[in-house]
Amino acid sequence: MVSPTVAILRFIAFICWTLLLLLPYLVLRLVATDAALGYSRFYWRVVTRLIGYTVIASGAPLEGAGPVLFLPNHASYLDIIILGSLVRAYFVAKAEVAGWPGLGFLARISRAVFVERRPGATVRERNHVRERLQAGDSLVLFAEGTSNDGNRVLPFKSALLSVAETGVDGPGGVVQPLMVQPVSIAYTRLDGLPISRALRPFFAWYGDMTLATHLVGALGLGRITVEVEFHRPVTLAEFGSRKGLANHCHTVVAHGVTRLLAGRAIGATPRP
Repeated sequence: MVSPTVAILRFIAFICWTLLLLLPYLVLRLVATDAALGYSRFYWRVVTRLIGYTVIASGAPLEGAGPVLFLPNHASYLDIIILGSLVRAYFVAKAEVAGWPGLGFLARISRAVFVERRPGATVRERNHVRERLQAGDSLVLFAEGTSNDGNRVLPFKSALLSVAETGVDGPGGVVQPLMVQPVSIAYTRLDGLPISRALRPFFAWYGDMTLATHLVGALGLGRITVEVEFHRPVTLAEFGSRKGLANHCHTVVAHGVTRLLAGRAIGATPRP
């Protein structure tokens, strides 16, 4: 079922595309940050096609209303490619990602926010995230804190959601509540057929899986359909506490994942 040849060809196409766009991206980062975000989204959209992934989205990411904190579920490093093709935002990643070969370099030059997920580091990491939001950057935070098998959504950790307790500068410099948008992502079809629970580990990366071996499976199959649902944006004030916000977003995202895996997406359309 898995073709190492297809995986290698797709990986080579990814490397060539990355090298081709790298220098223009670095120049844009220096002269026009907003343009660099749009350029990055274009880059990831082409990557999805090169590696054989079709992205179908329902709803829309919130844009133009100040910084947004996107809260998706997390099954794999592939989530970054999929979401990067849809949102104009930077990713919050665990600190060890910065040291990964290749992927760490891409994360660093794309201005990812690196956080340490250990006791005692919460305040410093929260302040770093808050600074980026105050600077007007929208961020993608995987609130489960780790990836999983893609069949379920782990509870959302509320610690970093404390950034939603204070306002951010919106359009015109007016202080406004931080908008938080839950997002569901699911790997649903292989060559048009539903992906079974047994096949999901080819896409979900968790536990003690090795990256190289997993890449062969993730890139060596046929055409993969990934469905993403953007839910109604909310604020912390609607729930009274960061824990209440985390629980609400977890419930919405988990229900969305269940719906997508069952083939009941709401108003889904292929991404242009």
